[in-house]
Amino acid sequence: MSTQIQRLLRPRSIAVVGGGEWCEAVIAQNLKMGFTGEIWPVHPSRETLGGFPAFTDISALPGIPDAAFVGVNRHATIETVRALNAAGAGGAVCFASGFRETADGVDLQSELLEAAGDVTLLGPNCYGFVNYLDGALLWPDQHGGARVAAGAAIVTQSSNIAINLTMQTRGLPLAYVVTAGNQAQIGLAGIGKALLEDSRVSVLGLHIEGIEDIRAFESLAETADRLGKPVVVLKVGNSDRARAAALSHTASLAGHAAGADALFRRLGMGQVDTLSEFVEAMKLLHVAGPLESRRIASMSCSGGEAALIADAAHRHDLEFPPITGTQEARLRELLGPLVSPSNPLDYHTQVWRDEVALTETFCTMTEAETALTLLVLDFPRSDRCDQSDWDRLITASLAARERTGRNFAVVSSLAENLPETIAAQFMEGGITPLNGLEEACAAVRCAADTGKATERAPVLTAPAPSRPEALGEAAAKAELERFGVAVPKARSANSPAEAAAAAKELGFPVVLKGEGFTHKTEQGAVVLGLQSDAEVEHAAREMPVRHFLVERQVTGSVAELLIGVVRDDAHGFLLTIAAGGIMTELLSDRQSLLVPASREAVNEALGALKTAPLLDGYRGAPAASREAIVSAVMALQDFVTANAGRLAEVEINPLLCGPDFAIAADALISRENAHD
Repeated sequence: MSTQIQRLLRPRSIAVVGGGEWCEAVIAQNLKMGFTGEIWPVHPSRETLGGFPAFTDISALPGIPDAAFVGVNRHATIETVRALNAAGAGGAVCFASGFRETADGVDLQSELLEAAGDVTLLGPNCYGFVNYLDGALLWPDQHGGARVAAGAAIVTQSSNIAINLTMQTRGLPLAYVVTAGNQAQIGLAGIGKALLEDSRVSVLGLHIEGIEDIRAFESLAETADRLGKPVVVLKVGNSDRARAAALSHTASLAGHAAGADALFRRLGMGQVDTLSEFVEAMKLLHVAGPLESRRIASMSCSGGEAALIADAAHRHDLEFPPITGTQEARLRELLGPLVSPSNPLDYHTQVWRDEVALTETFCTMTEAETALTLLVLDFPRSDRCDQSDWDRLITASLAARERTGRNFAVVSSLAENLPETIAAQFMEGGITPLNGLEEACAAVRCAADTGKATERAPVLTAPAPSRPEALGEAAAKAELERFGVAVPKARSANSPAEAAAAAKELGFPVVLKGEGFTHKTEQGAVVLGLQSDAEVEHAAREMPVRHFLVERQVTGSVAELLIGVVRDDAHGFLLTIAAGGIMTELLSDRQSLLVPASREAVNEALGALKTAPLLDGYRGAPAASREAIVSAVMALQDFVTANAGRLAEVEINPLLCGPDFAIAADALISRENAHD
């Protein structure tokens, strides 16, 4: 952790600038948390603030503050930060709004940055942070956390979300909660990187509304990998939406979510979809760390619960490996003839009060090649019910964890049925308490995916072209052919007679296309399987154009793919591999990667398609050449890299895939004219 940001986040002295209720709250929260450092209120006219003597200005302070909460208006904030910089302060939280997020505040934010100098700024327009490890807060409101020795660090752009996360009662120990606001000087990734450097932080959680600096996230991923610490991401605003001016199928398929997903997968960061999953994933990673696989075992005393966990696990692509013969024999011995040993296991209630049998059962289920063993267990309401029978299961599960040393979790089917006090007992014994079946399965998936970076090369980025234009199909194919993409033999023609002559020269069968259309099939501007010059001339006369492309028809293909790249301003160049031809939107079968993607990553993406069986030779049909397909994708990426500064999008659809070929039957390029 750099010196300046360490002084901000782990201060020994705090200045509180301003006199409003927010500043009073900062002082009160520090006292409540037991902060042992100096607190220096700053106000030009008040004698005291929050029970402490007030100083008239920054220059009157008895020392140099490590951190300052600046709770004055936006204009006064700039001058206060300037004074803090002159005094040698470490950092400041800028509470005021009205900077870049407003029409008249952009210049003020620039002034604020200039005034800051060496001072580390959080915000503006943010609540600040809570350091639960050292009991230091620059936080103007209530929060629900407590002091801890180690735990998860959370960074969010939203102050309200930060407050909500501190109020969780699921047992997640919080080390830091930090809000970033406008990120004028330091962004989410930079803050997260500093927090990971604290040895007491076990996992980092990022609640992200938008990404402005891909390189900062790449640096964060390198730090996380070096320190062996997991990162969990909750990215919001991910609803897939087609681009309004999309020329290609690729642009329609490549919504904002695809780019974010590809980036975080590439960086080895686990991803979740909801705040509940966010908390549960961090909890699991805090206790168990990244999981080796998605293979799990599960136990419950009810067939209904076993069915629920099986269904939830299926939705999150988790695996239940079958139990071994040794496990089956031991479980029959322990549980009797009425139980059918399996994974998931319904162990019935015959051993409910037999602590020894329960312990042995739990130990036996951990013996398979699984990354995590789950015990589905809901606790009774403490205000109306007696929990004593459940105490045996707590003891048995803790004993099983102690004996086996394997990853173990207790999961409630309803989130509210695992109280925080009991969760704390489990965590102290090395068992992860997980609230809710769906959230638990999402957490397992996240923990299994975390730390598995798919690529190390930096993501390709470039400034957007100012006026991209679409190239005609013939010109687009010629461009791609220069980079190694295979294309059909073709001729251009300016009349039906010329088209017929070109077809005769190429050899039959041929494909006739009318030039000037982006989506030719929908416009009736493509005719396949023409077998004579007469057929070609007739087909050409039926088209509402007089410029044609005649191609030798590719035969023997076993599958059609789409491969394309679109510029994603937030995440780089997004490569889409999908079912091609008329099946593109119908099947919604696609995989997304960021450029550059390795041959290995491309091959893995091909294998993840629903249509992968066609590529592998479905029901005795010949297989397509994976080598040829991957080479076509790599050639397309070479084109993108060479044209990054001018390119908006490029698509091949369909890429006709055969036993020894992958040929671009149609292509589109949208880029800035080189002569503009």
